[in-house]
Amino acid sequence: MRGRLLLLIGILVVGAIVLIATHDTGSVAGLDSEDFARLVSLGALALAIGSGALLARRNAGGAIRALGAWAIIILALVTGYQYRYELQDVASRLTAGLVPGSPLTVTDSSGRITVMLEKRAYGHFETKGAVNGTPVDFLVDTGATTTVLTAEDAARAGYDVSALPFSLPVATANGVAQAASIRDVDISVGGIERKGLTVLVAKPGSLGQSLLGMNFIATLSGFDMRGDRLILRE
Repeated sequence: MRGRLLLLIGILVVGAIVLIATHDTGSVAGLDSEDFARLVSLGALALAIGSGALLARRNAGGAIRALGAWAIIILALVTGYQYRYELQDVASRLTAGLVPGSPLTVTDSSGRITVMLEKRAYGHFETKGAVNGTPVDFLVDTGATTTVLTAEDAARAGYDVSALPFSLPVATANGVAQAASIRDVDISVGGIERKGLTVLVAKPGSLGQSLLGMNFIATLSGFDMRGDRLILRE
């Protein structure tokens, strides 16, 4: 009996791992993800029923309890998969609430991504993003034509700041600063990522925080402000 229980657990665990690994493709071995999830759950249920039938010959009460327990487990797993987008949204909201500046990423059933940013206490929108995979705190600036990185953020993202030619003028909150241009930069905010962007790097000491500019925002299908929330749409 123990061997059959381990086999049941193995089927469910492997099925869940496969679904997670192939989530972006939407299919598994030619099957739609939804159909594959049903196949895994039905296979596990069939095995549980078969095991229960064998156990019933020895202990009818134990068989009923075992079948009931497995039915609840399988139902919970199937329900969790069916509501995976809602559960993902809940997790994102918790993260955004606990960590100031964390973007709230929402994915609908069609796979469309929306990222929501909350206005900070001092009236600006800030967000935790990434440059070439390196975490960067951005100030959202719709008045900036191009995304501008501080020299410190650019260095952490792997650029040799000392070798950059700071010859381009750029307007900042502190006035006009000198900046250098770098290409093929990958920037992500929440679940939205853009590759191969051209951004500026401000001269060391001239910019206090990296700016997320319109060369990133303009690539989106849309963005709008609702009260204290800025919504970015993939």
